[in-house]
Formats: sequence, C-alpha cells, structure tokens
Amino acid sequence: MAGEGNDNIYLFPLSHRLELRAQIAQAFLAKFQLSNEETATLRGARDAPITEDFFKALSRVKHIHEDVKILLRTNQQTAGYTLDEFGTARRCAVVRGFIDALTRGGLGGTPRPIEMHSHDPMRYVGDMLAWLHQATASEKEHLEALLKQVTLQGVEENMQEVVGHITEGVCRPLKVSTRGNSEPLCWVRIEQVIVAEPGAVLLYKLSNLLKFYHHTISSIIGTSVASLLITIEEMHILSKKMFFNSLSLHASRLMDKVELPPADLGPTASLTQTLVLLREVLASHDSSVVPLDARQADFAQVLSCILDPLLQLCTVSASNLGTADMASYMVNSLYVMKTTLALFEFTDKRLEMLEFQIEAHLDTLINEQASYVLTRTQLSYIYSCVQQHSPEQGPLSLLPSMDSSSVKAAMVQFDRYLSSPDTLVMPQHNFLLSAAIKEQIFRQSTELVCRAYREVHTALTSPANGYKDPENLLPRSPPQVQALLS
Repeated sequence: MAGEGNDNIYLFPLSHRLELRAQIAQAFLAKFQLSNEETATLRGARDAPITEDFFKALSRVKHIHEDVKILLRTNQQTAGYTLDEFGTARRCAVVRGFIDALTRGGLGGTPRPIEMHSHDPMRYVGDMLAWLHQATASEKEHLEALLKQVTLQGVEENMQEVVGHITEGVCRPLKVSTRGNSEPLCWVRIEQVIVAEPGAVLLYKLSNLLKFYHHTISSIIGTSVASLLITIEEMHILSKKMFFNSLSLHASRLMDKVELPPADLGPTASLTQTLVLLREVLASHDSSVVPLDARQADFAQVLSCILDPLLQLCTVSASNLGTADMASYMVNSLYVMKTTLALFEFTDKRLEMLEFQIEAHLDTLINEQASYVLTRTQLSYIYSCVQQHSPEQGPLSLLPSMDSSSVKAAMVQFDRYLSSPDTLVMPQHNFLLSAAIKEQIFRQSTELVCRAYREVHTALTSPANGYKDPENLLPRSPPQVQALLS
C-alpha cells in the first residue's frame, strides 16, 4: 500500500534524536537549575545593593529546594515535572518537522518534499500518513526513555495523553474549513484529495489507507480521543462516503440510459465497463492491509452497490427479447459477473445466487433446444398428439396427420437428425460464452429428445392405436436412439 514502503524515507536522523534529548535536558534544567543571571545576582559583591532581582532569585532557590525535596521523597526524578514543558516544545517541533517534510524535504533534498507528489493521491496521502506514524512512534519512544524510572500508576495513560498533545499540532494544517478558518495542516491536504473525486477505486484505496493508519497509530497512542486519531477517522469516513456515493452515481447513470443487448447476445458495453470497475475495487480490497473483519464488513455493501443495479439493468435490457434470446443474453451476462466474482474472497453467497439464476435460464434454453430439434424433425406434432391423447378419442392413427404415411415421413427426418445431431442446434447456442454451459444444454436437451421419442415409440407400437407393422414404421428402438445420441 502506498505510504507503507516509504516509512523509512522519513525516519528521524541522529541529529533529530540528539536535538530531542537536548530539549528534554533543557526543560529539566530550566525547572531545577538557576539561570546564569540568577546565579550572578545571588553571588554579587558584598557591597552591592540588594535589588528586586535578588529576592526573585532567592524565591526561585526556595521553589527549586521544595521541588527537589518532593523528587527525593518520591524517587521519581523525571516524573510529571517536565512533561508539560516537553509536550509543548515537542508539539511545535513536530509541526515544524512536518511542514519541512511537506515543503522542503530532507537534507540536501532527499527525500524530496511530499508536496511534489501531490499529483499522485495515493503516494501523497500515504507519505503524509507514514511521516505522522513515524513521528508518533518516535515521540512515544522518547517519552518512554524519559519516564523509564517512573513506577507510579497511570504513567502509560499520561504518556498517551502527552503524545496526543504533541501530535495535535499537525492536525491544524490537514483539513479545509467551510467557514474559511484555518484548520488542520495535514487534513487540509487530505480532504482536498478526497473532495476532488479522484474516482471510486482511488477513493476506496484512500479509505483503506486511512483505516490502516488509524489502526496502526492507535496502537501507539491508544484509542483515546487524540485529535490525530479523530481527524484520521473523519477523513476515513469522508473517503468511504465519497466512494459509495461514486458507486451509487455510476449505478444511477446505468439506469438512466438502458443499453439494448448486442446482436451476439453478449454482455453490453456498460456491463463490461462496470465489471472492470468492480474488479479493480475488489482487487484493491483483496490487497488491503486493513484487518480482515473490517474488510469483510464493508464487502457486502460494495457488492450490493454494484451487482444489484447490474442485475436490474440486464433484466430491463432483455425485456423485449424472445424467450431463447432473453435466456441466452441473461446467461451470458450472469456468467461474466460470476467469473469476475470467482477471483475474490467473501463472494461465496453472491456466487451461489448467480449460479441459481443461471440455472433458471439454463432450464429455459434446454427446453428451447429440445423443442427446436423436435420441431425440425417433425416429431413435435406427433409428440404433442401422444401427450394429449386419451383412449376415448379412439386410435391415434385416426387423428389428423397421424396416419402411417405422415408418421413415416417424420421418422425419415428424425433419422437424418440421428445421423448428424450437431446440425440441429438453435442459433442462440453458438452465442453462449461458456463451453461448459453449451455442453450442458446439448446433453440435457438430448435427454429430453430421447424421452420424447420413448413416449412416441410406446404409443405408436401399442395395438390400441391401430398402426400396422409398427416395427417398420419405427425401425429404431428407444435404446438405439439413446446410443446414437450419447
């Protein structure tokens, strides 16, 4: 993820660590040591006049004496006394360091200023968050070193509070105020990236990036109400909201102008484009370093925002097609959705739903293919008469177009089909995208044809139906037909 690999670019150099330790020492000395001026005043010549400065210095000696007594009594040489001064000093230093990282870069221009990557949203936001993560970790380390001898309860909470205070300063330049005020340093910039609407995929990546750094930084400064964590969470919520808004807008545009199915009954251009978008979103979702439970939680919402409108789009688009055309178009559309989802995690329920819908349309195509064969072999009429015939109507041979010569002519056509079954395939079959689906339709429709022939053979060879020499009329037995078509 952008920004993670760049943490080492902004690691604080040795000079920074030395400066930090010097500030700690200065804060401590300022609290427990007289300044040179105060020392000179107290050690002035014996005949020098006693001034107000002398009494101020003397009072300062008294305060230091009292503070030292407390320190010695509690054995907490560094506890509490320099934290406020240290926090305020470090807060200013971190803000200065962040502004330098944004605008000046490192020593000698390496690394380059973060602002130079503002054209690349993921790198830009990632580098800012990486710097803040490193700064937070470094400040926590130095506080731990400062307070390592402290054994009082609540030290960890105090440290988290101080780190929160130190990092609060960078929250001032990252967010643009609608009221025209100057608001958070880093958040101004991040919010500008988000509201520029860089596209659904990028917004989703930014949302995951912000979520990751919120999770990572909160492990350093706790889950308290630290301004830095609050601000990162606000930016995460904003980017996620903008992402889902972008998906909803895309879906509404699809329904505004429904595209008709192409002549080859394949997926429409709008369906293909939307699945490319879905694939990119799911790919960034799969590569996300956000915790698994958090990823799974919003995955269902992503699929609903994209798949549900697509299914509705396909149904509306196919509404004016014939039965076989509609079923073929829907099978193709559902198939490309299924193959897209099959590559990613958390899609099992959606895949089951798509498979169920495909199966429903496959039933239609299987029946249509069987009907296509029976109609073109002239067996359809005979089969229909057999199904609807009742003994009260008399022998089948007496019904219109059910005499021996008509049946014989139909059997000649059927025999031609048996010699070359591949020649009787409905046109829509060739438009199907999946070879496995084609094979399933061909196999199961052939089973229906065999079943129809079995019923016809049983009826026409029955003496009750009045056909003379039925073996000559129907030279092939049902098992023979089954063998020829299998």
